[in-house]
Amino acid sequence: MNTIGTNHSMFDERFVSFDCAGDACLGVLTMPKSQVTHADLGVLVIVGGPQTRVGSHRQFVLLARALATVGVPVFRFDYRGMGDSAGDARTFEQIRTDIVVAIEVLQREAGVDRVVLWGLCDGASAAWMDGADDPRVEGIVALNPWARSPQGEATTRLKHYYLQRLLAPEFWRKVISGRFSLRQRAGELAGAVRSAARPVNAGNAIEYLKRMEDGWGRVTSSILVILSGNDYTAREFEGWVAASGARKALLAQDKCEVVRMPDADHTFSSRVWRDRVSETTIEWIGEIGGRCR
Repeated sequence: MNTIGTNHSMFDERFVSFDCAGDACLGVLTMPKSQVTHADLGVLVIVGGPQTRVGSHRQFVLLARALATVGVPVFRFDYRGMGDSAGDARTFEQIRTDIVVAIEVLQREAGVDRVVLWGLCDGASAAWMDGADDPRVEGIVALNPWARSPQGEATTRLKHYYLQRLLAPEFWRKVISGRFSLRQRAGELAGAVRSAARPVNAGNAIEYLKRMEDGWGRVTSSILVILSGNDYTAREFEGWVAASGARKALLAQDKCEVVRMPDADHTFSSRVWRDRVSETTIEWIGEIGGRCR
């Protein structure tokens, strides 16, 4: 199988154990076998939760190997409370210390000065929240960032699920055949409309979105946003951006590149989609001055 990044003669992998605030943590460092002695850029993979350093469909493993094959070291790790790392379970809103320590590990073990933070879903959101002020961060790659709120979820579901179903001939064929209740679906639709129209109130969901927007606004490095076409999380992110002129301006900045993959799902579950993510990441890192050639 000629999947990108599977040529083991081009990279080495090893476990790295490290201490994070008193808890024993574990990660995997993937290094170019060519030993690029002066490479000064590495990639830190921040996992979305709840996931481990492997990723869905082994995406993080394959990404790391693809990058190392072209000369870029990659460190992917389990933050505290996940996978093989000790400590209390925590959410993406609580891993700032884990990210800071992991950057230090990548710098020390790979001999790099600059770091790209690469995250999927709430891992991308964590990168924005916690990487904005770090001078070591050269760039952020954000795949289908998590930007969910009760109102945003309802609005996305109304726009991309209920309204599309109402326009689909198959929906009406099922109604006519009696395969499900039109009254029940009408009730669900009415509920979605009420939720979408409900004013946003304060809460944990809103607080992390404030942190995310604030961090995004302070990012001075380059940003790559990759959005799947077949993913409600990506649609919620787009809706969150579209609801604010300030956020629309952030996405429209020259330093922010947006790549859309129309057929891909949330976790890029096919080999074609995973390879395209790896190739897009490699090209983008090359543009910001990495070792990809």
